[in-house]
Amino acid sequence: MTLRSLIAAATVGVATLASLLAPAGASAQPKEQFIPVLSYRTGAFAPNGVPFANGYVDYLKYVNAKGGLNGVKILFEECETGYATDKGVECYERLKGKNGGASLVEPLSTGITFALTDKAPNDKIPIITMGYGRADSADGMVFKWNFPLLGTYWTAADMLVNYIAKKEGGRDKLKGKKITLVYADHPYGKEPIPYLQEAAKQYGFELTLLPVVLPGLEQKSTWLQIRQGRPDYVLLWGWGVMNSTALKEAAATGFPREKMYGVWWAGAEPDVKDAGAAAKGYNALTLQHGAEPNAKITQEILANVHAKGQGTGPKDEVGQVLYMRGVIAAMLATEGIKRAQEKYGKGKVMTGEQVRWGLENLALDQKKLDALGFAGVMRPISTSCADHRGDSWARIHTWDGSKWVFSSDWLQPDETMIKPMVKASADKYAAEKKFQRRTTADCQ
Repeated sequence: MTLRSLIAAATVGVATLASLLAPAGASAQPKEQFIPVLSYRTGAFAPNGVPFANGYVDYLKYVNAKGGLNGVKILFEECETGYATDKGVECYERLKGKNGGASLVEPLSTGITFALTDKAPNDKIPIITMGYGRADSADGMVFKWNFPLLGTYWTAADMLVNYIAKKEGGRDKLKGKKITLVYADHPYGKEPIPYLQEAAKQYGFELTLLPVVLPGLEQKSTWLQIRQGRPDYVLLWGWGVMNSTALKEAAATGFPREKMYGVWWAGAEPDVKDAGAAAKGYNALTLQHGAEPNAKITQEILANVHAKGQGTGPKDEVGQVLYMRGVIAAMLATEGIKRAQEKYGKGKVMTGEQVRWGLENLALDQKKLDALGFAGVMRPISTSCADHRGDSWARIHTWDGSKWVFSSDWLQPDETMIKPMVKASADKYAAEKKFQRRTTADCQ
């Protein structure tokens, strides 16, 4: 054997020995996709925050039980925000760099969303705000990292106003009507106001704005004003105990619950059960789904998670409204990751930037939704570089005293009013932050 051959053999031997002695995973790529879970299980909003968080986490467990994301298991960690913006930001900062970096974040608070919107471009972490957050962030040409999937508070307000108009016999019949917005004095509650003010101008109804300080246990003066003003309709933009308190006060002052319409965050079981008989007849918009105890995905979670003793919360909440919303939110997040894998490599862990591409190119048709177990729960959704929201669908459901019952056909917003508002607001944000709209090349 030549000297060169001896040196080569020795080199191979050393390399082999080094690989055997190296700690497991030292040179391997990470095989877990990290998803922070910002939740609130304590405080005034816990009755609503807990079922959403349970649904979200149960779906992540379900995905892992079924083999993960094309073989990549999900690693998640919860952080308690108490629905407080400062705590939400603290959770985000603590978790964003852990375990190889956060794939995405779901703030579950419009206040936290506003605080994180300026951070996301630098951190390269997409923000999913399903049915909440900034309405103008539907404009993906300005808000590259925000995804208000399924609907915003402007689409919600539009669908409610147009539903009321239809009941009255047309938009022209809204002229002279009185509509009062009872809203949380919080970024969440303030979001629908720009749309409602514009709609009041266009349709001629009288808009009254009545803020309620969270948590919303004290509303007597609010409902005294309603009794004096005698509005034709009340829109409720509350969260947590504010909603059940509003229904109790409406009953006490004699305002008909049939004339009350809540946004989708004011239309779940915790909002009505504590109100008892006072809630009967109350209406709320849905974020597509209602309570879905018989859905295939519900049965799948029961069989693959709860039946194995891995359920996050009580079994009897599986399928309830907010639980299902958490499930849907987690599904959209994981499908965004899987969509990214189609471009960047199946079976690989995706970076936040790659996940952003996946969320911007969602293509969940009915066949895919049915295969995922969401038949009858939600409709197809697709996103694009310009449209970070996708189609917004909703229904009205009404509390009959014991359960939610769908009481309308499918609704969609009137985009002729909303699109110009979204663009104008997004342009204003871009001007304030001194940056340009994205180019066509950036969309590639």
